[in-house]
Amino acid sequence: MSNTTAALTRPQIVAWRNAVFAIFVLPGIAISSWVARLPAARDALEVGPAQVGFLIFGIAAGSIVGLLASSHIVARFGARATIAGGMIANALGLAIAGFGATFGPSFAVAFAGLLVFGAAAGCTDVAMNISGAANERALGRAIMPVFHAFFSFGTMIGAGLGALAEALGVPIALHLGLIAVIMIVGTLVTRPFVQDEHVLGDDGEPVPDDDHSKTWRGRLAIWKDPRTILIGVLVLGAAFAEGSANDWLAIAMVDGHGVSNATGALVFGIFVTAMTVGRLTGVFLLDKFGRVPVLRGSFLLASAGLLVVIFVPNPYIAMGGAVLWGLGSALGFPVGMSAAADDPRTAAARVSAVATIGYFAFLVGPPVIGLIGEHTGVLRALLVVLVLCAVGAIVAGGAREPKLRAAASVDTFADPQS
Repeated sequence: MSNTTAALTRPQIVAWRNAVFAIFVLPGIAISSWVARLPAARDALEVGPAQVGFLIFGIAAGSIVGLLASSHIVARFGARATIAGGMIANALGLAIAGFGATFGPSFAVAFAGLLVFGAAAGCTDVAMNISGAANERALGRAIMPVFHAFFSFGTMIGAGLGALAEALGVPIALHLGLIAVIMIVGTLVTRPFVQDEHVLGDDGEPVPDDDHSKTWRGRLAIWKDPRTILIGVLVLGAAFAEGSANDWLAIAMVDGHGVSNATGALVFGIFVTAMTVGRLTGVFLLDKFGRVPVLRGSFLLASAGLLVVIFVPNPYIAMGGAVLWGLGSALGFPVGMSAAADDPRTAAARVSAVATIGYFAFLVGPPVIGLIGEHTGVLRALLVVLVLCAVGAIVAGGAREPKLRAAASVDTFADPQS
């Protein structure tokens, strides 16, 4: 075993990895559970599209607050404690939103719950990516995309549970309350297996206590580092490629290719499946070729898929384009998070900054495409995503691995041997 992992045993590292898998699943279940019940919440609250948009904005606004505060919270309490506290707050926010959508119903209570939900999600997102990146360093292999694939698995589980709850007529408060309990129990079960992200430095030694990341001014100074901006722009392009499909692919297929609503939903399902497959298999490409070539190839693949969806009139061929788009969108965000956490001393500050830049795409992407689509149609409006994919490919060099990367010492998926 190399000196990078000497501070931890093989069983500890693998148990840590498995715990992070579970940690990524839980927020996926939470957000998709809310999304699945949003139509029912809209009916219960008796609100129109504008008010629904304001509810969704509550999650986004809370997320930005959580992201901006996350580096300071992680620096003060550590990623492990931040994950635990953030996940519990996330669960409580979800339960409050469900309560507000059921009893009263109260728009203000539901909005307040979603604001808490979003803030806790933003903070937790940074902390779990920091922990995942530290585990990745201990493993000595790329695994961050697999962590994000487990988030995708969580969204599938949550969507399925939400559909079942809707079919059975389960009250929103009861449904989301049970999801909150699952989150809290899952957090308490996994917490003992999560290691301190500072257990390892780049040279296998504990990170010193006198580095600049210990002060809030030092953490804010990370925004002046060109590498932070390059990785942030990379993640922005990747988030835009992913988020635009989440928001507009089904509508683009229906309005632009004349398919039914059910087929539009199916094409979106194809995209999500392709993206999940890309995250599961992409780790092997990353190990073989490194980040920069894989990222540039990914943006090229996403661009090719977009061009097919936008310009090929045959809807079946367009479905194939959605597969390419999904595969190409799979790796940018998780690899960007991994690159942002390369230096353990600046991981909290840089991941927070990069995630904030990336999440900007989820805030401005939907309205930008919608406004352009009013004049050109949604399909042509998706051309703006191509521009950001090109920019992402150009700045991919900012995510290059550190020169002194420890040799692999623990197989990514192997269980400990006796």
